[in-house]
This record gives sequence, C-alpha cells and structure tokens, in this order.
Amino acid sequence: MSAAYIVAAARTAGGRKGGRLAGWHPADLAGKVLDALVDRSGADPSAIEDVVLGCVGQAGEQACNIARNAVLASKLPESVPGTSVDRQCGSSQQALHFAAATVMSGVMDVVVAAGVESMSRVPMGLPIALPYKNGMGFYVSPAMAARYPGIQFSQFAGAEMIAKKYGFTRDQLDRFGYESHKKGAAAIKAGAFGEEIVPIEITLADGAKDTHLADEGVRYDATLEGMANVKLLAEDGVITAATSSQICDGASGVLICNEAGLKRLGVAPIAQIRSMTVTGGDPVIMLEEPLFATDKALKRAGMKIDDIDLYEVNEAFAPVPMAWLRHTGADPDKLNVHGGAIALGHPLGASGTKLMTTLVHALKRHNKRYGLQTMCEGGGLANVTIVERV
Repeated sequence: MSAAYIVAAARTAGGRKGGRLAGWHPADLAGKVLDALVDRSGADPSAIEDVVLGCVGQAGEQACNIARNAVLASKLPESVPGTSVDRQCGSSQQALHFAAATVMSGVMDVVVAAGVESMSRVPMGLPIALPYKNGMGFYVSPAMAARYPGIQFSQFAGAEMIAKKYGFTRDQLDRFGYESHKKGAAAIKAGAFGEEIVPIEITLADGAKDTHLADEGVRYDATLEGMANVKLLAEDGVITAATSSQICDGASGVLICNEAGLKRLGVAPIAQIRSMTVTGGDPVIMLEEPLFATDKALKRAGMKIDDIDLYEVNEAFAPVPMAWLRHTGADPDKLNVHGGAIALGHPLGASGTKLMTTLVHALKRHNKRYGLQTMCEGGGLANVTIVERV
C-alpha cells in the first residue's frame, strides 16, 4: 500500500458571524482555497482527480453538493469531480481520511480534502430546523427514540456532562478560554499563521475594499475578570459563550498525493499521514469520544502520547480538550499552541482541514516531527489523525 502525503495546506482566516466574510457565498469561498492549493503546490489543476469536501449545513447556499459547486467556482477544470461529506464537526477531517485512503489504495493519486462553512449565511441547525418547521419530520426516528427514551441529543448538554464528570469549575474553564485568546493573539502578532492563510478580498460596510488576513474572533483585550462576567449558557451549568467555540465563517483544504502523485506533480511533501482512526461512542454525552479514539489511534500507531510533539484538539467547548488532557496525560504546553476554536472560531465542516493546516505549519515553525489532531463530533463520534513532518 502506498503512503499518503500532504503537499499543500491552506485556510481562510476565520470570520465572525455577520462579520468580514459574511458577504462571500460559501462555494466561492471554498473555491478560493482550491485555487490556493493549486497555486501553492504548483500542481497542474487537471491532475486533481477528486475533491472531497466537508460541510455540516448542507442547505441553502451549501446544498446541491457544495464540493462540486466549489470546483465550478474555482479555476479547476470541469473534469474535476467533487463530493460532500457530513460527519458533523469532523466533516473535513473525515474528508481528509477519505482522500488519504483513496491515494493509499492507488485508486487515485492526487485528491483534495477540504471543508467550508458559512455560519452567517447558513445558520447552524438550519438543515434540521427548516424541514421540521415545515412539517417534514425530524431526524430522530422512532427506533432511535425507543433506544434512547426521553433523550434530547444536545452538544451543549454533553459539554456540561463532561464538565460535571471531570469536576471542572467555572473558573477552570474561564482560565482555559482566556489562554486560548492569549495564544491566538500572540500567534497573530508573531505572524505564525502567515503561510497558511489565503487572502480574501472583502468589501467593508462603507464600500471600501480590504483584505481579510487575520482571524476575526480573537479578543486581544481578553481578561479573566471579563470572562467571569459572561452569562452561563445553562442556569445550573458552568459553560459560557466565552468557553465555547465561536460561530465562524471559513474554508480550508489540503492537497494529498501518493508517491505516483508526487512524481506526476513534481512536488515535495510537507507531511506524511501516519495514522487515521474514527470511533463511535456514547451519543448522549456525545463529545467525550476524542479521549477514547486517541487511545485507539496511539495503540494502532504503536506510539505513546509523549511521542507526539504537538496536539490540535478542537475547542468545541473548553471541557473537551481539558478532559482530553486529563485522560491522556498529555503535556498542556503542546496543546493548541497557537490558540483554538474558542479564540479562532469553529467553522464546523471546515474545522477538520483547518486544524490540520495549522498543525502541519506549526510543526514546521517549531521544528517538530509528529502531530496529532482530533475532533469531537455530534452523535458521539471522533476522528484522530497522526502526521509526521517530512
């Protein structure tokens, strides 16, 4: 079986809800990332054999196979197909797994894995709420309801369950969120994201033109005192908006090749995909599965947590990476070193390849070898990817 290599990785800077990227149609935004992957790799666009793109809100502007629409909005030729993936927040990480498995098998040699989400233009939950409000049913089937009687599947409730299970206090969560903003602000000021971000031209409210280059959600003036004053999401809970991922617009992608693809394109890889794992667990607590998926991934890879140099664990809610740290015994100083979704935003279907883009660039910047990425996902799922910088 052939190896799978990442030869280019790019992302847009995140845009806040109704913010700097809200004027962009998601297909066009994803198309800009596809163009950037071609430009940065120097690849012949016609050599790309498929685009596998993650997107959670596949309705409205993100309906009708957003992957193919992104191709048609890019400079890729019409001969390049595309398919859309929904594994909830892990959608584009799963897209990466599908793309990597395809080139490893030799079925294809050059595949793009990408993701997009415009949470301004396609609000979170729209594909569920819109049909339900129009009398077209609900995603929970009678058999599901019988298996989980009285359960309302909720990521917010799951996050609170994790905080309670691991005994995290409001103050501990606030401190984690504060550190995310500090790290994100420091990374932007140091230019740590410079090589990974795709410049996006925008029109401001006054009609002036600008270029979007920095993640919009980072609070440079964040303080613990300010975070302590944010209202709780649940009256009897410990989580606030300040310790939850930010609603975000964005797109991201990676170009993946096997050895034959590297030769065809005449490019050098920046990382090799060493291990890919996906697991399912408790759909009620829902967001705890990255802990157990990481155990399985490390065992399959023949590695220990201390063998990994940098970790990207999605900050959907602060209790998730905090519980992951406690369970794995990982070094906190290796976690989300340039900040996470609490500061930088979580554009749902785009976050998988967004985090991978940040991870492979951080490995280069810090001269490290191994990186591990994992995501909690609706339904009690988790993907884990281990990569090696080359």
